[in-house]
Amino acid sequence: MAKKVAVIGAGVSGLSSIKCCVDEDLEPTCFERSDDIGGLWKFTTTVCSITKRPDFSETGQWDVVTETEGKQNRAVFDAVMVCTGHFLNPHLPLEAFPGIHKFKGQILHSQEYKIPEGFQGKRVLVIGLGNTGGDIAVELSRTAAQVLLSTRTGTWVLGRSSDWGYPYNMMVTRRCCSFIAQVLPSRFLNWIQERKLNKRFNHEDYGLSITKGKKAKFIVNDELPNCILCGAITMKTSVIEFTETSAVFEDGTVEENIDVVIFTTGYTFSFPFFEEPLKSLCTKKIFLYKQVFPLNLERATLAIIGLIGLKGSILSGTELQARWVTRVFKGLCKIPPSQKLMMEATEKEQLIKRGVFKDTSKDKFDYIAYMDDIAACIGTKPSIPLLFLKDPRLAWEVFFGPCTPYQYRLMGPGKWDGARNAILTQWDRTLKPLKTRIVPDSSKPASMSHYLKAWGAPVLLASLLLICKSSLFLKLVRDKLQDRMSPYLVSLWRG
Repeated sequence: MAKKVAVIGAGVSGLSSIKCCVDEDLEPTCFERSDDIGGLWKFTTTVCSITKRPDFSETGQWDVVTETEGKQNRAVFDAVMVCTGHFLNPHLPLEAFPGIHKFKGQILHSQEYKIPEGFQGKRVLVIGLGNTGGDIAVELSRTAAQVLLSTRTGTWVLGRSSDWGYPYNMMVTRRCCSFIAQVLPSRFLNWIQERKLNKRFNHEDYGLSITKGKKAKFIVNDELPNCILCGAITMKTSVIEFTETSAVFEDGTVEENIDVVIFTTGYTFSFPFFEEPLKSLCTKKIFLYKQVFPLNLERATLAIIGLIGLKGSILSGTELQARWVTRVFKGLCKIPPSQKLMMEATEKEQLIKRGVFKDTSKDKFDYIAYMDDIAACIGTKPSIPLLFLKDPRLAWEVFFGPCTPYQYRLMGPGKWDGARNAILTQWDRTLKPLKTRIVPDSSKPASMSHYLKAWGAPVLLASLLLICKSSLFLKLVRDKLQDRMSPYLVSLWRG
């Protein structure tokens, strides 16, 4: 009999989880509190509680209590996948802004913002410069009388297209780039990146430069610099006080007649359906094994999907998490004993509190490193040396080309026969929609130019680093041999 799995949430993480359950012959039931898309879903259903059954240590089963139209239902599940994500509860830090309760204008959180209509002729202050803040400010700049964008820290602004117009993520999310980042000093790489970003436009001139002492952050926005340049958006420092109709900023400036304040200050995540101590523990990412499995459970039958920040596609990340989790549920993949993991996490937490370690739980994870880590648990991580021996052309694309999710379908459980061809033709599919006007006799040079531009610099740098690394290795081997070989053999070696 197939194991029954409760999937909480029908967003992108929930959809991936349902598919992976079906792939592993599990029986998923998805609970979604809204009336948006679902699967084997139960619409407008609120999950009231998820508790361990009395015989949990033997069965790993859960009691799930739900409510639909005022009526409660109870069901037993063999496993649970929580897919509620990051964006559950709006974070609205009104207490951090003195005078905000005197303000007579409209106050919104970005979750409440839907369309720019209704803001015509108004002066709008957007607080917070993440991806959401940048997008809302740009959209409102087309209808509002004036948009003010307040930031405490500044940000680096990336475009969706990279050099020569190729998609940015396809140009930077590569194994060769990841290898280079591991070898070269981070300070040197940051210097190169900052010079490149400032070459597009000087962030200091546009009021976007990172405040001294603050951690660098990045957003993706193609239009923000142009909106600042033409005056549709005015950059401001952080707000220190509100009056009835105005905002006072850190630099001493005052903006009068503010009609609307929109807080793009993010979200908090919580798990109100859990009991303590599980509820509190799941909010601390340090106590989630590989950001997925809570460490205090004797049976690995509960997984948190999508509660992670990646420097890359979150969609492919949640799918790989779900592939791993469903195989753990079936007993095909194992995780270390909970007691050992809990002890290690507790020790690390203490070291963080004492300042020995830096708390990186809120940082975004390197995309390739995290994906490879989860793929290794499943048995789907591609072996680059093996690929170079068996299929050099594919190995070249896997190492020097974009690291797309196809790479985790080349081998192991869930292998797809079409993965190789999909990798070899991914650039063709990317560029084909753009080629609606073909210039005669230009296809061949353009293709060669594409490969040189897309691969030239990474290949050259990675090759040089490999050569240097190999040279150091050979020198080390030679020195070791010299200590053991006779003078005659040493002379032959040098000769």
